[in-house]
Amino acid sequence: MVPNSLLRSTLKTQLGSYIKNAAAYRSVMDHPLKGPLLARLYSTEPSFQKEDSDLKDSNGFKGHDMLAPFTAGWQTTDLHPLVIEKSEGSYVYDINGKKYLDSLAGLWCTALGGNEPRLVAAATAQLNKLPFYHSFWNRTTKPSLDLAKELIETFTASKMAKVFFTNSGSEANDTQVKLVWYYNNALGRPNKKKFIARAKSYHGSTLISASLSGLPALHQKFDLPAPFVLHTDCPHYWRYHLPGETEEEFSTRLANNLENLIVKEGPETIAAFIAEPVMGAGGVIPPPATYFEKIQAVVKKYDILFIADEVICAFGRLGTMFGCDKYNIKPDLVSLAKALSSAYMPIGAVMVSPEVSEVIYSQSNKLGTFSHGFTNSGHPVSCAVAIEALKLYKERNIVEKVQSISPRFQDGLKSFSDSPIVGEIRGTGLILGTEFTDKKSPNDPFPPEWGVGAYFGAQCEKRGMLVRVAGDNIMMSPPFIITPKEVDELISIYGKALKATEERVKELKSHQKKQ
Repeated sequence: MVPNSLLRSTLKTQLGSYIKNAAAYRSVMDHPLKGPLLARLYSTEPSFQKEDSDLKDSNGFKGHDMLAPFTAGWQTTDLHPLVIEKSEGSYVYDINGKKYLDSLAGLWCTALGGNEPRLVAAATAQLNKLPFYHSFWNRTTKPSLDLAKELIETFTASKMAKVFFTNSGSEANDTQVKLVWYYNNALGRPNKKKFIARAKSYHGSTLISASLSGLPALHQKFDLPAPFVLHTDCPHYWRYHLPGETEEEFSTRLANNLENLIVKEGPETIAAFIAEPVMGAGGVIPPPATYFEKIQAVVKKYDILFIADEVICAFGRLGTMFGCDKYNIKPDLVSLAKALSSAYMPIGAVMVSPEVSEVIYSQSNKLGTFSHGFTNSGHPVSCAVAIEALKLYKERNIVEKVQSISPRFQDGLKSFSDSPIVGEIRGTGLILGTEFTDKKSPNDPFPPEWGVGAYFGAQCEKRGMLVRVAGDNIMMSPPFIITPKEVDELISIYGKALKATEERVKELKSHQKKQ
């Protein structure tokens, strides 16, 4: 056992505002040091945010009135939140004026940075002209029509015919399930209703999209996943490959496992397969070689629709306009959000192939209407901002810019792969994940109460950089507009935080050996 004084010191520095996600929270809660003890440890200590700078309000915002997403109750009760007040380019500022390099682009989304004037102007102009109108009953707005047309022309991996607008990626994936059910009912296939997603995938947090997600924390105590959702293998080669198995052989095995699952359940019951081109919140997991080629062959063989969840990958993140372009994915339906408006306004979208949309039209004609939609579907302000964002991506050659700067980002961070506490550093384009493990092995995690990932995150914040922490996984996806100088700053802070984390792990191991 590690002495309580050292553990207390470690916990105090580690957690702060860093276990703000279900995966990291669960890894701590699963350990005998349960939440109440952690809360008590913190109730007598100022939070990292409090220590780092004096809060303008002596009471801070501890115990605030918001039910915060992906945040444990004790954090709200016992800790001051990190309150962000302003953004500029690749940086954000807290209410005390401290500057942070935002290495996650908000939540994988502020692709054009924090103060793009043309997006602000597009929103302002539309607010002054028409701040709201709906798209029900064959009434709509010009921005929603223009954006739908632009998206269909921009997506070239496979032909798309129609666009349905939502307010988020979660709503987009929720809508996907309804559309597919509607489609199969129209075709007289009432039993073809099951969805296959993948372990460690993330598709949202609504009832249906959380069911599709393959992260247990999203299901725990929510009575999820729904029974129509099945999960197949996570395509993480480093973690799950067999001894001596190549990436291609690993992909073949996973495709075979998928086919076996389909046959076991009955192909006539499987409606769709959903996948992120690169898995995001599950730990930034790019697909192994030949994976999508083999998976697509299986789903096509059994007349199963392929849904590409492009919420994180679209509009340049991987160095291609869409993740489907990079991995030669030919989807039947596509989910979009996040960088669609650079997150300046909430918006998501579902793109639908001609084959699916024609059936939906035919069925709605028989029923008298297509009874699905949201008050803010195709919101004119959100659409106006998204149109301007798409213009900027093209005018500024964002895809080429990402291709140009991503080697500096990827190579610079992967140079730390030899660290004794790093199991794997993986990524492509401007998205990257670091997984901390002992002995560089996927089978030797650090004790969860050590909070290695949380400690690293706290060290980054201390030095002026925000990262995503999920257990002992660190995720980064900086804005597309990040400069070479800012990439160098990111790498420098990462290196210093890593060095401090190595020292902490060394200290914890030393005390462990003395027991």
